[in-house]
Amino acid sequence: MTRDAEKTSFPWMTGQVGTPAGEVPVVSTKLTWADHAGSWRVRCGIGRGNYAVPPGLYALGSPGAGSPVLVTANYKLTFDRVRRAVDGQNAWLLVLDTKGINVWCAAGKGTLGTDEVVARVEAAGLAKVVSHRTIILPQLSASGVAAHMVKRRCGFQAVFGPVRVEDLPAFLAAGSEATPEMRRVTFPLKDRLILTPLEGLTVVRHPAFLAVLGLWVLNLSGLKFFYLDGPAIIGTAFVGTVAVPALLPWIPGRAFAWKGWLVGLAWAVIVCRFRGVPAALAGGWPAALSYVFLLPAFSAFLAMNFTGSSTFTSLSGVVREMKYALPLIIVSAALGIAAMAAGLFLK
Repeated sequence: MTRDAEKTSFPWMTGQVGTPAGEVPVVSTKLTWADHAGSWRVRCGIGRGNYAVPPGLYALGSPGAGSPVLVTANYKLTFDRVRRAVDGQNAWLLVLDTKGINVWCAAGKGTLGTDEVVARVEAAGLAKVVSHRTIILPQLSASGVAAHMVKRRCGFQAVFGPVRVEDLPAFLAAGSEATPEMRRVTFPLKDRLILTPLEGLTVVRHPAFLAVLGLWVLNLSGLKFFYLDGPAIIGTAFVGTVAVPALLPWIPGRAFAWKGWLVGLAWAVIVCRFRGVPAALAGGWPAALSYVFLLPAFSAFLAMNFTGSSTFTSLSGVVREMKYALPLIIVSAALGIAAMAAGLFLK
């Protein structure tokens, strides 16, 4: 083994290769059904905090002293994507201890930083394993890593690779040169939708959401606590966690909360239209107004949560949006509650 902590055998390890720094585990570049099942499990928020691999040096294929060194996080979902992307390549994979957090988030939180890179290079005895002095880091780690400090402290030049791991083979084939397209951060529909299961399940498991649905059940029994019904609430949760991410580029405005409020308003209008405002609504116009203010407030809050999943936002941008959006969301919700109370009183 290298000077990293000794690794327990895992199904994705296929053997070991000897190096001047010790034995290095060889990692399969083929994902199994268990890997895919684990991926979907954590995307649904199950066991996400423990989905990590031991940090250290691994071998992909049959690397030698001149093979490239790829650096990544120890979040297993990231680890799996990297090893699958370089199928057929001979490379070393240096896995950092990012506390089970993905590259982008770890760089922002500080767990993927200059200190960790330098410490892991030295712990792996990388200078003995390879004859060159270059390591390739993900571009999205650049906010946490100072390349010049890595060079000064451990002697290895840090080169930032492409944004998307799928471009790694082409990047390596081009002599570690990235095209402008490889440097461009995109957030297409597929990437947005793949994040929605976690967002949605987080909402439906929340005690407040369950409590509201419980009140709706009581409404069905004849105890009229409020006008908002179960389908309207569930639909609003869908709007904030799925519809807004899906329609993100086409919704007017920049703030996620504003986008969520607009789509929530459209949903409230649809609900009122099919409920038949004002005659078919038990509370008349006050009930309709409760939909118009409360549903958008709920979807705006849920949409604002999505800022942490998007590379379109920064920490300062999120803080600024929360500063201005939360009070407005509270005002919208308060107006909806007031309209609901008025409807109950007038009734």
